[in-house]
Amino acid sequence: MTLPELAADYSDKPLEFVLDCFENSQDLDEWQRQFLIDLGAAVRQRNFNLTTFEPVDPIRFAVASGHGIGKSTLVAFVFWWIMCTRPNAKGRVTANTRTQLESTTWAEIQKWGKLCRFRTWFEGTTEKIYHKQNKEGWFARAITCAEENSEAFAGQHNRESTSFYLFDESSLIPDGIWEVADNGLTDGEPMWFAFGNPTRNTGKFYEACFGGWQHRWNSRSIDSRRCKFPNHELHEQWIRDHGLDSDYVKMRILGLPPSQGEAQLISRELVESAQGRVVEALPDDPLVAGVDVPDGGSAWFVIRFRRGLDSRPGPTIPKPIRVAGSKIDRPTMIGICSQLLADRDEDGQPALAAMFVDAAFGAPIVERLRSLGHQNVHEISFGGKSPDPRFGNMRAYMWGKGLKEWLGKGGIDQNDRKLAADLMAPGFHAKVGGDGALIVESKADIKDHYSDSIDDADALALTFARFVAPLMRRPPIIPQRRKVAAFL
Repeated sequence: MTLPELAADYSDKPLEFVLDCFENSQDLDEWQRQFLIDLGAAVRQRNFNLTTFEPVDPIRFAVASGHGIGKSTLVAFVFWWIMCTRPNAKGRVTANTRTQLESTTWAEIQKWGKLCRFRTWFEGTTEKIYHKQNKEGWFARAITCAEENSEAFAGQHNRESTSFYLFDESSLIPDGIWEVADNGLTDGEPMWFAFGNPTRNTGKFYEACFGGWQHRWNSRSIDSRRCKFPNHELHEQWIRDHGLDSDYVKMRILGLPPSQGEAQLISRELVESAQGRVVEALPDDPLVAGVDVPDGGSAWFVIRFRRGLDSRPGPTIPKPIRVAGSKIDRPTMIGICSQLLADRDEDGQPALAAMFVDAAFGAPIVERLRSLGHQNVHEISFGGKSPDPRFGNMRAYMWGKGLKEWLGKGGIDQNDRKLAADLMAPGFHAKVGGDGALIVESKADIKDHYSDSIDDADALALTFARFVAPLMRRPPIIPQRRKVAAFL
């Protein structure tokens, strides 16, 4: 049997294709086997006619699961089964963030492509995999899921073959992307696969797995405790720390969505109330700044300012400073901070009462600023001890005690969408087996369900690190000229 004949024989046998056509693929987990068996049955049920090309109902599979069960590997297996067994297939692959797409999803696809029996048929780049003899007609692309990029998902029709979509870490893929993709399933033998941890109890992925779209999707929830690949000792530790019924365990182990309202520290209602609230800082409220220092990558260098109940830019509050971490170095950060600390008001007093800097990557900056003579700059460790025992660490104290309570009476810029989204991103849980203190979700964990870094909200949270005494003078008028522009 020739390779093309062999590929055609596997067209409705995805499990056999995986077992026969990949090196090192024999160690499938049971849930992966069952998925592939069910996928083959769905293909046979539709029986797409390669002569008349009469369109069939879309094949839609959705998997909500805990961590470490082999989702990305199965994404790669499904990708290559479609590409090898369906001449002139056209696909789009996406994930919740560019980093996830490039470093995990697409990288896993490329890795298994090198082990595939049909590997000589295809060429691949960082953005496209295509058949060598039909580059423009038999291919799949890796595309980021930013909502403004939704048009990149449009127009993928394929009357004589398969149009397919593969969504990885689907919970935070914007609903607009789902809606555009849905329009590409109207002809041929269309397929759509969505995988991810169910980190939200709203949105299209939630609806596909647990809500009103279940009747359209072959959906399943996978408890990672029953899978053979995860680190079960770590999972047991998470269960001891957070509790079996906690949202942390539901999302990361049980493959279940969070309970309504429990996982989200700051609600949309609270943020919207702060956006619409008219507030005015008291005359003696001090101006304070929070500085979130990046570690490079997708993070940003952000400085946020607040005076009392007000954080909106105006005559006495500077505009936020935001620079991509990849475009700024430490000396420039030091220069910007030093300029802010050196600013004086009309009475010759420091315009800035206090500056609080994230210690994780900002400790050297604080040390240098102090050596330059600036005494009103303070190093804050997010993991340090909270001054209030109700909060498990300094991060929880600043977010839970300071920021969340302040949003109930303070004001934020209603046009600042980035800050609003950041504020709503973190979840929380209470310590289990200890004092029950509140813990706010870490930045690393937030990246599992939020497509950006929450630098803006962390910078604003830093302004609540310590109490700053009221001014003994009139508030300064802050010129919006911003001398720091010279550093950027």
